[in-house]
Amino acid sequence: MPGAGQAIINEIEAAIGGGSTAKCIESAGRVTDLFLASAGRFDDEQIELFDNVLERLIKTIEMRSVSDISARIALAEISAQLAPIPQAPPSAVRHLARSDEISIAAPVLQESARLGEDDLVEIAKSKGEPHLLAISSRWWLKEAVTDALISRRFPSVSRRLVGNPGARLSANGFAIIVAQAQSNPELAVEAGIRVDLPADLRQTLLKNATEAVRTKLLSRAPPHLFEEIRNAIATATASADREMSKVRDFTAAKRFVAQLKDRKELNEAALADFAKWKRYEETVVALAELSQSTIEVIRPLMQSLRDDGLVVACKATGLGWETTLAILECRYSTGSLGPAELVRAKAHFASMTIENAKRMLAFWQVKSVASVRPN
Repeated sequence: MPGAGQAIINEIEAAIGGGSTAKCIESAGRVTDLFLASAGRFDDEQIELFDNVLERLIKTIEMRSVSDISARIALAEISAQLAPIPQAPPSAVRHLARSDEISIAAPVLQESARLGEDDLVEIAKSKGEPHLLAISSRWWLKEAVTDALISRRFPSVSRRLVGNPGARLSANGFAIIVAQAQSNPELAVEAGIRVDLPADLRQTLLKNATEAVRTKLLSRAPPHLFEEIRNAIATATASADREMSKVRDFTAAKRFVAQLKDRKELNEAALADFAKWKRYEETVVALAELSQSTIEVIRPLMQSLRDDGLVVACKATGLGWETTLAILECRYSTGSLGPAELVRAKAHFASMTIENAKRMLAFWQVKSVASVRPN
């Protein structure tokens, strides 16, 4: 290292040993400037020397001035200076990336090549939304990192990832994003125009999307995706001709279910058989009977494009997941739940208690009765 550099190193040792915070900040700035002036010419040993010194200075500044604005500004500036440098001191960069202060962590999280996959996954699992957003902006991200980011389920992070062409997303990651897109039109549009979105998930997204989202998707679709999205929309629209949309007569089903009840044969197994054979009317009547509810409550849940309400009714009845899944799929004349719908419905079913489900179903029953009373 040049003599001037060694003189600075000696000065730093004195600053760390007993100098002021201001002196440490000044020294950290000088070391960074010295490194940047010749970064491309340093060998590994010289980089390691800078790394040791700079990391010690950063730690000293943090310990002495946790709430000092000038210290945060100085460290944020160092982070911004080191972020684009491929040969940046690695330990110092990793330390900056783990700072709880996002202004310090963001520059290296967004850009530094010194942060490896393991570093990014660890930070994605342990830090807050601002840190995850910074990582999501990196020009290249592997699936292991995006999976860790998406698993935290921040819609803002998911949207930034789907808008980042350099972010590789797994099928499971896309499934979570498509589920989030149910209640987030902007995310639905961003996800829908991803060229690598699996076809079955694109179909699920479009099936549950509003007309406004479908229209916007077509307007933003790149030429190579336009036909695929248009065809998916047509298929999704056609699939609306489902069992749930037909005109129904429940007279015969009521009579048959009443007979089963009289013979004490009305149970979960009978309901599961109705659902598996897509006997829609019998499924609705049997579920209403077993849940101690009414057809007026159960039928709208079966007709809904959402799965949430029907899952509540099944849970309140004490049904198992396999029977619940059969009832959910009974609503479709053909086909079954897509991967994203399946993941979301199963998670909802598992997280809900029978007591809470019963309370919710009872509330719907009261509302149903009130809605048919004359004014």
